[in-house]
Amino acid sequence: MEDITVNELKDRLEKGEKFHFLDVREEWEYEEDNLGADNIPLGELPHRLAELEKFQNEEIVIHCRSGARSGNAKKFMESKGFTKVRNVLGGILAYRAL
Repeated sequence: MEDITVNELKDRLEKGEKFHFLDVREEWEYEEDNLGADNIPLGELPHRLAELEKFQNEEIVIHCRSGARSGNAKKFMESKGFTKVRNVLGGILAYRAL
């Protein structure tokens, strides 16, 4: 599935659109700057994948600081059968620069 731009994400959050939102940054990063996503750090994702299984065929939008970790999370989740995973291009850095 195509990745998502920060402009599209901001618009969808403001409209209150439904999608599962996941932040794969470390807990301390999440606490400093939280957009309202669930937090599962990338290193914990393989061990906590069961928490996301109910969203396996639903849209999941993943973000991190710059888009690199969330890109890796997207690839991992797709390899485990998740079908609608989107990475936020540029991450929270790009989002905050809007």
